[in-house]
Amino acid sequence: MDREFMEFDVVIVGAGPAGLAAAIRLRQLSAEAGHEVSVCVLEKGSEAGAHILSGAVMEPRALNELLPDWQEQGAPLNTPVSAEKFLLLTEKRALSVPIWTLPGQMQNHGNYIVSLGNVCRWLAEQAEALGAEIYPGFAAAELLSDDEGRITGVATGDMGIAKDGSEKASFERGMELRAKYTFFAEGCRGSLSKQLFERFHLREDCDPQTYGLGIKELWDLDPAKHQQGLVIHTAGWPMDSQTWGGSFIYHLENNQAAVGFVVGLDYRNPHLSPFHEMQRFKTHPAIRPMFEGAKRVAYGARALNEGGLQSIPKLAFPGGALIGCSAGFLNVPKIKGSHNAMKTGMLAAEAAFEALKGGDEGQGVLAAYPAAFRKSWVYRELHKARNFRPAFAKWGLWRSLAYGGLDLKLLGGRAPWTFRQTHDDHTRLKPAASSPKIDYPKPDGTLTFDRLSSVYISNTNHEEDQPVHLVLRDPAVAVDHNLALYDAPEQRYCPAGVYEIVRDDDGSNPRLQINAQNCVHCKTCDIKDPTQNINWTTPEGGGGPNYPNM
Repeated sequence: MDREFMEFDVVIVGAGPAGLAAAIRLRQLSAEAGHEVSVCVLEKGSEAGAHILSGAVMEPRALNELLPDWQEQGAPLNTPVSAEKFLLLTEKRALSVPIWTLPGQMQNHGNYIVSLGNVCRWLAEQAEALGAEIYPGFAAAELLSDDEGRITGVATGDMGIAKDGSEKASFERGMELRAKYTFFAEGCRGSLSKQLFERFHLREDCDPQTYGLGIKELWDLDPAKHQQGLVIHTAGWPMDSQTWGGSFIYHLENNQAAVGFVVGLDYRNPHLSPFHEMQRFKTHPAIRPMFEGAKRVAYGARALNEGGLQSIPKLAFPGGALIGCSAGFLNVPKIKGSHNAMKTGMLAAEAAFEALKGGDEGQGVLAAYPAAFRKSWVYRELHKARNFRPAFAKWGLWRSLAYGGLDLKLLGGRAPWTFRQTHDDHTRLKPAASSPKIDYPKPDGTLTFDRLSSVYISNTNHEEDQPVHLVLRDPAVAVDHNLALYDAPEQRYCPAGVYEIVRDDDGSNPRLQINAQNCVHCKTCDIKDPTQNINWTTPEGGGGPNYPNM
């Protein structure tokens, strides 16, 4: 069956901060110059913001440039940061580090505690008001290209395919969205972006990307224990000094707090469970009292890029560009990326608009975009921060903290050297037999929880009768290699209980069961699987989590 198609000047894959900022900027420029540029944004979530998960403390720099009147327009940046704490944790104690001693990049004066999902919902309204077309519930599943290999758009996935691959009565063929230029704003470890890396060799001249897994809960606090505008970060326990990790607690409006924990996915012990480390963190004597009389109301998880400047790939290729976290612009010491994501979307939009206005039909490469990035404040910011995360990989927590103070505080990020990121996260696990087991306490259902009850409050839903979107390249590897050597680490690194080793009643015949309906689209399995045997592909559009206020 032939697919129907629609044509646009620019198609944007992903309605996150980068994609929506690009759409807004394109339509602004179109109106200012009187030169029509049609823009379409595809979003695999059920609505803009449904799949957005971030801490989040937002630096408004890019928003100030994009929409200077955002406050008058009612942008949901309602909680300025009013106080900050940074704690170094041991198992029983907490050392408070004076904020004035931290590098400026790690301080939050002038920033806002937000729900990034709600910010994206608001940005989507602004984009539509300017004339961009946004289609939520449609997952971009396939790259389109011409005979010369140039990207000419994307196709959405077919709907109504049964688990066995047959067409159900509800079958609908996907649609082609054709474009002169296509922007990929899929977020961290995008499935189409991964294909682009390989097709155009975009990662040839950069370091391997390294990732973290962020796990987040939203809590209603006892008003007596809530301090609107308070930002708390911790490092140390429950991680050991060689495992990257840390927490955030952000006090929003309405007596709510966002609580999260990030674990670097270059961890070595296959027995480690990031989800259970997050639960254990909340039991620390300095943290537990905050949750007395509180109620957990939402849960989610998402991988994030941590490689920084050295890991940014080529940004432009024939027919398209990578923007936002598809490329990886997170500033690790700041623990922020949305402002950089927005700005790179704006830079790409400006480059595409100038090309289209000049009569370009999309035949070239948007070389003006990476050139503009290299001249931008995003590049300067990331250049200053470039050694922070690699220093931890070299030296662990304590020495890297000392180095970070020297580099960022005393030298202002202007050290004459650059540390390199040399490994892929999936290569780092040690054999289970030589790694210490970790005894995680049983959840109490009040402060600490299990994964299935957590997935329930993420509002995750998938059409069950559809092909499993977590594809094993070789099903035998899960048992013959992962189980045999690493005790099936996918059972522990997945924060949603998707992967499970099941056996016959007598304990024989171990096999991997994939509970794909639980998937919260965090992409951890695609990153951490030791042999890269798991390939995350897009399920039917509209599936996955539906995050409220996350």
